Amino acid sequence: MAIVEENSASDGKVWSLCRMPFWQTGNVSSSTQSIQQNSQSQQQIEGSNPHPNPVSSVARSILPNRRRLRLDPASKLYFPYEPGKQARSAIRIKNSSRSHVAFKFQTTAPKSCFMRPPGGILSPGESLIATVFKFVEHPENNEKQTDQKSKVKFKIVSLKVQGGIEYVPELFDEQKDQVAVEQILRVVFLDADRPSTAMEKLKRQLAEAEAALEARKKPPEDTGPRIVGEGLVIDEWKERRERYLARQQVEGVDSV
Repeated sequence: MAIVEENSASDGKVWSLCRMPFWQTGNVSSSTQSIQQNSQSQQQIEGSNPHPNPVSSVARSILPNRRRLRLDPASKLYFPYEPGKQARSAIRIKNSSRSHVAFKFQTTAPKSCFMRPPGGILSPGESLIATVFKFVEHPENNEKQTDQKSKVKFKIVSLKVQGGIEYVPELFDEQKDQVAVEQILRVVFLDADRPSTAMEKLKRQLAEAEAALEARKKPPEDTGPRIVGEGLVIDEWKERRERYLARQQVEGVDSV
């Protein structure tokens, strides 16, 4: 899913609101009086309200949303620079809130990038390591692009959900007003032949992600009571019957 960035209003539109007649002296006194009257009426309204709201709706909209997820790395995705190959990156996602949180990946290059898992639900305090795959194209000038910014970006969005609910991507479409942007991640290439702390950390996270994936693939161990198959039950019944008949024959011979 492509990331759509909204552009702010142009300066021409903003400054077009301030016209010269507003600054004329004839309108200063009338404007001042109207402002004072509005202020007095506002004070009267606030005084009549027994439970005033300390934070207005405007201030509430300006305040940033509290993040529900903690990311590691926090703002970058590191990829080994291997042109012509599919490179891998990893990021740890932890639910730092007190409620269940659904998360989902988005990217500006869905044809060349994908994530595993692309989304999910984390309980309070739960964490996982997601693996991000990206095809690294050959540079046009045949020069290395390590430690360079890439045009490809990723975005992680979150949504507060009820516990026990099953994750489906449609959750974010049904509750668009409650979706929060956690972080926009930019791609950084690393030289695979040069040791660095970022490369070592990436290798550890990738190994941990692979181990978790293999653990999920294994079937759960059966700790319950063993159920004997139908064939085994029949065989055991036949064996008991044969022993009974043999014992009857022996007893019949002894009685004779």
